[in-house]
Amino acid sequence: MDLTDVDDLKVAMRLAGLKAQKTLGQHFLVDNDSLEAVMQAGELNSDDVVLEIGPGLGVMTAPLAAQVKSLVAVEMDQDLATLLERDKPVNLDVRQADIISFDLTSLPSSYKVVANIPYYLTSKIFRLLLESSNPPAIMSLLIQKEVAQRIVARPGQMSVLAFSVQYYGAPTLVRIVERHKFWPPPKVDSAILQVKVYDQPAFNADRDKLFRLVKAGFGEKRKMLKNSLAGGLNLEMALAERLLKEAKIKPTARAQELDMRAWQRLYDIALKYEII
Repeated sequence: MDLTDVDDLKVAMRLAGLKAQKTLGQHFLVDNDSLEAVMQAGELNSDDVVLEIGPGLGVMTAPLAAQVKSLVAVEMDQDLATLLERDKPVNLDVRQADIISFDLTSLPSSYKVVANIPYYLTSKIFRLLLESSNPPAIMSLLIQKEVAQRIVARPGQMSVLAFSVQYYGAPTLVRIVERHKFWPPPKVDSAILQVKVYDQPAFNADRDKLFRLVKAGFGEKRKMLKNSLAGGLNLEMALAERLLKEAKIKPTARAQELDMRAWQRLYDIALKYEII
């Protein structure tokens, strides 16, 4: 049975007594080329340990397991997890669990993540993976197209989300996957996003203090950065202007224009003045 064929997928669901749970963001990929592209973006080899999030019916699970040393599939839906246990390959470890509470430290270092993740959990999953004490080496994720485009943005179009990912790794939009390549089809198109995670973040920083600064900077999207910082950090305007001047950032700059080096300079100056 070919689970990338919609008719076969419907038969498999019916035989198993299952229905797609929209509340769990279940949209099954039914395009073989896109499936191959997701796996290729993981840059897999036979020594890899891979985490698959939300494997569903397992359309990608068996092909993944065939390419790697070990595959850990975390599935929240009990019925689907039970189905995945049937006739599973010896190197597949199925965990019935919520990925948000999953212990990533149970995985070996340099593991990889390959997954078609639920849209509604995208931000939480990125935060879980990237901020973990045991982050993956590479992530290949099928996510909402607009979110992927925001993540790979360059200075001029940056956002808190783009900074949050690019601080930890290098993202690449691999390809667009149109909505008709899923069943049931979602309301928006998707994209394959690869993130190669750095051994260390882009620069040394106290994470809470750094993101307090960044969120303040992006807090007033249409305002100049000095105004956003003054409002978000409760600063006198003169001090906000001094921060930018010492960080060698033009006084009319907006948060979305800053690159990672500019944020590093601003962070260092903000620390010096003990405002974060």
